[in-house]
Amino acid sequence: MRLRTVKFRNRLLSRRTRRTAVGAAVVLALAGMNGPAIWGYASGQYHEYKINQPGYKAKNGHWEVVDVPDEYRINTIHAALLHTGKVLLVAGSGNNAANFKAKSFRTVLWDPRANTFKDIPTPKDLFCAGHTQLPDGRLLVAGGTQRYEKLEGDVTKAGGLMVVHNENPDKPMTFPAGTVFTGKQTGKSFESKDAVLVPRAKKEQGKDGKVKVTVSTARVYVEALRKGQEYATGLTDNYRIDGLKGDDARNFYGIANKLSFDKKDFQGIRDSFEFDPVAERYVTVDPMNEARWYPTLTTLQDGRVLSVSGLDEIGQVVPGKNEIYDPKTKKWSYLPQERFFPTYPALFLTDKGKIFYTGSNAGYGPADKGREPGVWDLGNNSFIPVPGISDPDVLETSMSVLLPPAQDQRYMVLGGGGVGEDKKSTARTRIVDLHTDRPRFRDGPDLYAKARYPSSVILPDDTVLTTNGSGDYRGRSDSNVLRAEIYDPRTNSSHAVADPLVGRNYHSGALLLPDGRVMAFGSDSLFRDKDNTMPGVFQQQIDLYTPPYLFRDGRPAIRSTAPQVVKLGGRASYRVSSARPVAKARLIRPGSFTHVTNVEQRSIALEMRREGSSSVTVTLPKDPSLVPPGWYMLVVVDDQDTPSEAVWVRVPPAEK
Repeated sequence: MRLRTVKFRNRLLSRRTRRTAVGAAVVLALAGMNGPAIWGYASGQYHEYKINQPGYKAKNGHWEVVDVPDEYRINTIHAALLHTGKVLLVAGSGNNAANFKAKSFRTVLWDPRANTFKDIPTPKDLFCAGHTQLPDGRLLVAGGTQRYEKLEGDVTKAGGLMVVHNENPDKPMTFPAGTVFTGKQTGKSFESKDAVLVPRAKKEQGKDGKVKVTVSTARVYVEALRKGQEYATGLTDNYRIDGLKGDDARNFYGIANKLSFDKKDFQGIRDSFEFDPVAERYVTVDPMNEARWYPTLTTLQDGRVLSVSGLDEIGQVVPGKNEIYDPKTKKWSYLPQERFFPTYPALFLTDKGKIFYTGSNAGYGPADKGREPGVWDLGNNSFIPVPGISDPDVLETSMSVLLPPAQDQRYMVLGGGGVGEDKKSTARTRIVDLHTDRPRFRDGPDLYAKARYPSSVILPDDTVLTTNGSGDYRGRSDSNVLRAEIYDPRTNSSHAVADPLVGRNYHSGALLLPDGRVMAFGSDSLFRDKDNTMPGVFQQQIDLYTPPYLFRDGRPAIRSTAPQVVKLGGRASYRVSSARPVAKARLIRPGSFTHVTNVEQRSIALEMRREGSSSVTVTLPKDPSLVPPGWYMLVVVDDQDTPSEAVWVRVPPAEK
């Protein structure tokens, strides 16, 4: 009996073993077929678990997605922090030709604290405008899009530049859009696409008593009245203006060179606006003298604004005609001398009142002109080159930042790519100290990868967060970089932090918020697959990065917010609470970011005196070129480099 029982158990065990073996084989087979998916799911679950652990966050920080309702999702091209704590998100037409044609221009105002959104009526296509902070807290927005580019092959009408002449010293004339110009030699007719004002001719009396008249000119883009290659021209021709008679017909005329089917670049507008953060609306001010698309606006030490470069009303880089906006008169005036820069040049106000051009730029301009870094004196138009920058042929789409604190006048240039759609890119960072006798760039630590379009943000603990970018032009060939790092100028070293949630390249950026977090926005990949066969989709997701310092226990707090106005060289006292000693105070200018360009941001060290255990007194520097007028975020930082949430301070223009 016992023997039969043992045999039965052995047979049962044998059957179970066979079933187990067969089951294991099936599992192995399935794993062989679906291994990558199973492994990917498991590793994804583990990654999600790991990045949400307290220890990981305390070391690397943490990213999260902002909940944006569908009706407020826009192609954010520009973003600026306002002194109300809200962020202006500007798309304009959002690099979407259909939106441009429909005159659908978007601006959304976001309140990060309440996570609320508001549509702002947008008067013009502010896509690819310039912007900067004004002394009263308004945001100056100038330039934008007059016409979208057309690539060679997509151009259906011959067109180009018409120079309109006026020989009458007593009479200007405005010609409306649709004015027809007919060639005297070819008989071919072209119409203007925009209105154009031709000033009076200039009349001067020479030493010999004779009156000399100098013809005045204005430029306008024209297109053939009909489609077809036969309407193109190949020669310079003199054009009569239809509808003019008598003296006007003799005094006013057009001259054009080749009017063809060549690629037509984007064209800019002259329009300027101030965005009022309190009324939450755009206010029209005097237009610029030059139309500009891709300009840089830099606030000067007296609160006026320098406007430089951009594509003009016919799609050419503005040929060195730079101008100044006066917020008191709301008007623009030319600088007396010209200086050429490629579009979106990184132009910083230095502590000596001069302008430092780091060499960073974005988009348009010849490869051999206006790209050398240097210090520009607006007073006499002198330009002193700063040598030593590595990879000088890949400065386009690089990021530039004034390292904290601003008093040190050390600038960093990060990454970059070749001119235009060149495939070259670099991981180099380059640093220059303008306070040395002979300033010269030297390499810093390499970035996490070769990267065009990286976004760098000054943090209140005197470090710099850099995130994202792409190895190739506009993320081509699936080259987006999902990496981030924090650079410490004190040790000249970088360390990796939490990886971003999505790829970001062209038309992306990042801003420091008053609570110490960083918002990241935008991205406009050319394609969305490695083989470059599927058109890209604009990244409308907004993410928030919480740096490691916000995962520590015991954050300092500024308990009083008055006074809001502190003069240069002035003092202000604040009640503070902190578990650890307060070590320093910083004044941080709110950022205004677009196209790898944020020349606004700077962090200024303040003299600080502790008054007992519950208050501090800070003293502002006296130099207006170190602290240009406007609103700033004031933070205190403890001895472990943990910053407080910011309070807002307005620094008025220096008294004359």
